[in-house]
Amino acid sequence: MQVTETHSEGLKRTFQVSLAASELEDRLNTELSGMKDKVQLKGFRPGKVPVAHLRKVYGRSVMADVVQNAVNEANQKIVADNGLKLALEPQIEFPSDQSIVEKALDAKADLSFKVALEVLPSFELADLSDVSLTKQVATPSDTEVTEALERMAGQSRPFAERDEGAAAETGDRLTIDFVGRIDGTEFEGGKGEGIDLELGSNSFIPGFEEALVGAKVGEQRLVKATFPEAYGAEQLAGKDAEFDVTVTKIQAPGEAKIDDEFAKGMGLDSLDALKEAVAKAIGTDFEAASRRKLKKDLLDALDGRYAFDLPPSLVAQEFASVWAQVEQDLKSRGKTFEDEDTTEEKAQAEYRKIAERRVRLGLVLAQVGESADIKVSDEEVNQALIARVRQFPGQEQQVWDFYRKNAQALAELRAPLFEEKVVDHVLGQVKLVEEPVSKETLFADEEADDAGNEKADAKSADAESTEAASAGSKAD
Repeated sequence: MQVTETHSEGLKRTFQVSLAASELEDRLNTELSGMKDKVQLKGFRPGKVPVAHLRKVYGRSVMADVVQNAVNEANQKIVADNGLKLALEPQIEFPSDQSIVEKALDAKADLSFKVALEVLPSFELADLSDVSLTKQVATPSDTEVTEALERMAGQSRPFAERDEGAAAETGDRLTIDFVGRIDGTEFEGGKGEGIDLELGSNSFIPGFEEALVGAKVGEQRLVKATFPEAYGAEQLAGKDAEFDVTVTKIQAPGEAKIDDEFAKGMGLDSLDALKEAVAKAIGTDFEAASRRKLKKDLLDALDGRYAFDLPPSLVAQEFASVWAQVEQDLKSRGKTFEDEDTTEEKAQAEYRKIAERRVRLGLVLAQVGESADIKVSDEEVNQALIARVRQFPGQEQQVWDFYRKNAQALAELRAPLFEEKVVDHVLGQVKLVEEPVSKETLFADEEADDAGNEKADAKSADAESTEAASAGSKAD
């Protein structure tokens, strides 16, 4: 096998691989000889089948394996001899003239093919000792704990039927039957019987619950409402609908006392124990928000320290993922780029920069992880898998089997674990100062992101580099 580099520009390399017809012949005969003791053919004793006959029967299929093995061998040789780290799998190009390939498969002609690949960039890790970051820290207040308890009590409060002839009020729980129509025709999912609805919960489309305030048991009402433009079912989004609604029961909410008995109903011994558990849960949410902000600030700092060429294919792959999300979000909200005060061309340029940043940060995190010999154990992956399985009650075995049989799916569980370990490692290299803040300050950026809809969604993904980091670590 002869391997020659024919092109080198930036991170792109091209090699020409040649195998002489005599080498193909030798490889084929070696494979066929190895089959003699394994193949059983009618009319021949075991181990006595002539190689010539095996070639007649299996020659072409075995030669296909010979060629695939040669391709794999060439790839390994290229990587090893040149000390390369690949960004993606090599691209193989055989001669376009099929007759040349056919002759090579018969070992009557030399076989040549091209191997095109992209390599990971080489760069030095930056010194971060002069980087200073602030970690915002919020502690749950007594008011926040009390508000959480009141919400819990509200969700578990008792209901009792109202007196006969009483009219429904906001906060009441109604049991209703309904049939919905658009342009006089019933639509799928627009019919229900014995459905519980709490007035004021905003669980139905806008205008529906308000129209039932004042209704009485046994009363039939025609409710007119409009599906939101961003409604999940595209065929209903923005449509005006009419519902024939019959109220079958009205229940008024009772009072849920927040005391020791309430705590026991939640599985705890006392109200103090419940307050402590609620405060801990809120604190966990606060810590998660603090971590997200700190991580974004860290990635911003890293992004400012590195500038190197990026593998075009990795950028294209990442951009395709980001752009698909942008288009899906626009579609689900019934919006256009013009509605967002931009053009598709400008939006693509903006999100391509986001894709480039994600790839760059992913490669940096991968190299940091390699340099620090950071590993994710099988036990850690198993714990992540168990957590994922629990998200699908009733389908545990199917989900478990899917991940266990799918290496790529397991890699997607491993990647964020790897990234979080690398982030912790890098945080240990910078100056970190804690700053006490209020809940409002801690969540201010996330609330602004929520208001920004799809742009915030794609840009917040900018702070997550797991896919690129995973690609980089696997390539290593």
